[in-house]
Amino acid sequence: MVCERQTDAMILGQKEKTMNSWIFRVIILVSAMLFFSSIQAETNVDKARDALAKKTDDTDTTRQLEEVFQAAEKNYSLLRSGGKSLTYSLDYSYISDSRIDIDIQNSVVRNLDINPSATHSFTNSFSFDYGLLNNLTMNARLPLSTRYDTQQSLSVTDWGDVSFGLRWQPFPYVPGRATVTVNSSLSTKTGVSPYEIDNRLRLSTGSGTYSVTTGLSISKVLDPIVLFGSLSSSYSFEQNGLNQVRGGRVLKTVQQGQGFSFSGGFSYSLSYDTSLSISTQIGYSTDTTLFFSDGSSASSPDSVNGSMNFSLGIRVDPKTIMNVSFGFGLTEDASDLNMGVSYPIDIGAFTW
Repeated sequence: MVCERQTDAMILGQKEKTMNSWIFRVIILVSAMLFFSSIQAETNVDKARDALAKKTDDTDTTRQLEEVFQAAEKNYSLLRSGGKSLTYSLDYSYISDSRIDIDIQNSVVRNLDINPSATHSFTNSFSFDYGLLNNLTMNARLPLSTRYDTQQSLSVTDWGDVSFGLRWQPFPYVPGRATVTVNSSLSTKTGVSPYEIDNRLRLSTGSGTYSVTTGLSISKVLDPIVLFGSLSSSYSFEQNGLNQVRGGRVLKTVQQGQGFSFSGGFSYSLSYDTSLSISTQIGYSTDTTLFFSDGSSASSPDSVNGSMNFSLGIRVDPKTIMNVSFGFGLTEDASDLNMGVSYPIDIGAFTW
């Protein structure tokens, strides 16, 4: 009996040991599964976090908005040193007006001629920008103009006034702060001068004088809006040596008035690739004086012109933004209608 009890106890002990061994193995297996599951979960979380985190080459709304805005508003953009940009623009404007030629001698009207005009102007221009420094950009613009006067059945196609300019950013760009740009330009008289032709037989494509313009531009990004404004002043040099017949007199010298201009508006980011700009421009010009060969002179009154402008910037591919603009005059001296489109030309393949 005693042996049987010992045998039973030994069997029970072996069973308990076997059961404890299995329980221990199950605990180890479950612990290992939980451990590897937690590692896998952490790995998945890290992967998800990395996928959601913005990479350095990702494009955010501010960067996209700045690129689209700068493409539309060339006065506010600068190129890095050595950077090159070539842009083609096609602009259309319509002006309806009446031009009066009058000759008064000894308080008597000797000649009076009223010439109504309705002029359609198409201007093809190429603008080349080159970054001299990171904060200094040089610009040159070459226009080719075609004009039609439907009232007098006149037309002309010729070069316009070639201009050269500089844009300088005195302070480095700091995100969240306003960007200040100083600009200046020289406009030549390469176009057909209105003071050297017979206005009854030919149209002009230029201003007829050299002029210098200086200005200051400010822009600030308030995502999804960019606020901008500019103030400028222009001065036209006196033009001598003329020999144009006007109202029975011979024009010899022209002194154009000084001009002042203010513009302001905003660009709104409609999406990552589209921006709408709305701006208004107001200009003021002092009187222009004409001097004739007989010693007499005539002056035009001061003039004020204002316009409202809209521009839509559309990204057509990752590196190209096309702009379509529309505007209309707010005063009598401004153009009745303005439309335009500009498109950058890829010059990366060319060696300069």
